[in-house]
Amino acid sequence: MEKNNYAIESAPSSPPVEEMMELDGRQQRVYHRAARMIQRTWRRHVDTRVFQYFKNLVRFRNQGDPRLLLKNVNPREANILDAAAGVHIRFRLGGTTFPPSIYYKIYTHRPIVDMCANSPKDYTHPRQKRSVPRQIHNGRTQVQDDHAGWYHRVENNGWRLLSGKAALLGDIITLETNGRKVEFHNSKLQRRQDVDRRKKRRKIEWLKQMYDRGCLHARTEHSETAMLVERSAQGMMDAVEQLGPNHIVEWEVDELLEWTNALNFDEYINDWRVVGTSNSSESWKDKKRLVPSNLEPCVEFSGLGQEDSQVDTYSSVLHPLVSSLIKSEHSKANLFD
Repeated sequence: MEKNNYAIESAPSSPPVEEMMELDGRQQRVYHRAARMIQRTWRRHVDTRVFQYFKNLVRFRNQGDPRLLLKNVNPREANILDAAAGVHIRFRLGGTTFPPSIYYKIYTHRPIVDMCANSPKDYTHPRQKRSVPRQIHNGRTQVQDDHAGWYHRVENNGWRLLSGKAALLGDIITLETNGRKVEFHNSKLQRRQDVDRRKKRRKIEWLKQMYDRGCLHARTEHSETAMLVERSAQGMMDAVEQLGPNHIVEWEVDELLEWTNALNFDEYINDWRVVGTSNSSESWKDKKRLVPSNLEPCVEFSGLGQEDSQVDTYSSVLHPLVSSLIKSEHSKANLFD
């Protein structure tokens, strides 16, 4: 009996039900946390691969005939292009949702003459009449024209969506870029000065972003020189915030960038201009437009984003570049809508 009592007293007792439930709850939380981590990692991987796919579509540089590219996207406007127009097309990624959409825009590097910009006044207004001597020499201050009703240039050449599905209310980026007003002076010298001013403002904004992120470091091992460069950068940023970018000379910005390890802004802009850009129409002036044998057939593509771009469904032979762009947009519209 003593042995049996000893055996009964020394037998291990089973854990309570509360402890088992607590262990199961902890294990489930660990499993759920691990599952969420796996899901986030997989989604991040899929999103990265999708973005790399679309990015590789627009990484070409100065390739393709712009007329042939536009012919398979917007045939009506393609008939207007010729070698004398000096046209090239740029493709960019954009949009408000993921995956991104592909947009295109038509550029020209030929001189543009805006007849209305030479005389932008509102000649229907009575104030535009020439003043008589009794109105000039009467000792009263003449009211200056407030330029109300003057001509303002509107480009109507924004970024257009490369898609086979027309939106009900139109694309947001297309609507915003089409109605943007541009200051277009009749003097070519003034236009160049405006371009230089915008370039300087963009360079200062880019420098400010690099400074806020802590990416501006002196490219020297000398401690005193590094301290002077940091003080100069801080003083320039303070001057920009207090006085504005117009009080900063461009050579000061360039000199500061040379002393830091920041990227070259001019090289960055020049590289950005040629990425996703077709060749100029001038280069195809004397070439025969023969279709190579390795081109892919085009998928049926109809109903472009704008009314003047809508055409009937057709099938033709495309450059592989255009075929890839259109196929990607067509497949994305079917998968993600």
